[in-house]
Amino acid sequence: MHEQGRVLMSIFRATGWAAALAMAPVFVATAAAQTYPAKPIRIVVPYPPGGGTDIVARTLAQLMTPAMGQQVVVENRGGAGGNIGMDAVAKSPPDGYTLVFAITAQLAVNPSLFPKLPYDLIRDYAPITLAGIAPYLLVIHPSVPAKSMKDLLTLARNSPNELRYGSAGNGSGSHLAGEMLNSLARVKTMHIPYKGGAPAMTDLIAGQVQISYLTYTSTSSFLRTGRLRALGVTTVKRSPVLPDLPAIAESVPGYDSSVWYGALAPAGTPPDIVARLNREFVAALKTQELRTRLTSEAFEAIGSTPEYLGDYMKKEIARWAKLVKETGAKMD
Repeated sequence: MHEQGRVLMSIFRATGWAAALAMAPVFVATAAAQTYPAKPIRIVVPYPPGGGTDIVARTLAQLMTPAMGQQVVVENRGGAGGNIGMDAVAKSPPDGYTLVFAITAQLAVNPSLFPKLPYDLIRDYAPITLAGIAPYLLVIHPSVPAKSMKDLLTLARNSPNELRYGSAGNGSGSHLAGEMLNSLARVKTMHIPYKGGAPAMTDLIAGQVQISYLTYTSTSSFLRTGRLRALGVTTVKRSPVLPDLPAIAESVPGYDSSVWYGALAPAGTPPDIVARLNREFVAALKTQELRTRLTSEAFEAIGSTPEYLGDYMKKEIARWAKLVKETGAKMD
């Protein structure tokens, strides 16, 4: 007889069937944790394939598969600003086989942008780890006579709303990055929303807009050829991958519009399973292979405890709520 069975039988004899049945779910959860994982693990990415979140998640899945002893696969479920994928995971069984890997937008900003979400970020998820952080780059068209953030801010103050910044759409990370600059630096640059990052990039290169906040991956080739110029990164500190590029916060104290990545499971996932997932995520994040593969994303690995991610999310939700309220940012 298995150990759990022997313990249950002893409870039957000592306390009767009612107490034993009350204890049964605890033993079932313990047994599940001891045999976990017994089948493939699915990581839901709330974006289409090919973007930065997808690339990071797939790299982690490949590195975690051998250690987990089961295939770790990525499933893309984009739409509604990431809410479709988030909701699907919130409603999945809390058994450690369905996780979500998302970024700042879903894990901190969406509660303020969407008037009614079908899930609660704090109530419906079990944090696993803050995986890492990456910057947007503030990039300008070379026709703009600015060689530094100081130059750009002077131009913006002298000519309110004449500098236009293109974003991937209302409520997007690039939109909020620009609104944060306007708010903290007390300048006025005009927001021009596009239906995605690609058309915003096209018009930036053509000079139809003068500024945008874009990823290193999407801008690197244009920076090398001089078709765009980068003035700063949106993380609090300089990126280890781009150490010569100043942080915007060096010129605008308090500025932080970084992209951070987190892994979560549905609420109610057994603590032993959360601990195992945390251990394997963190181990993968510490590998040199991950750092090498994600250099093009300017990704800085972190790998926190579940408790740290939970606290971090609460602080970030409050921080972004304040900015969204101040700027009146809305989704399309």
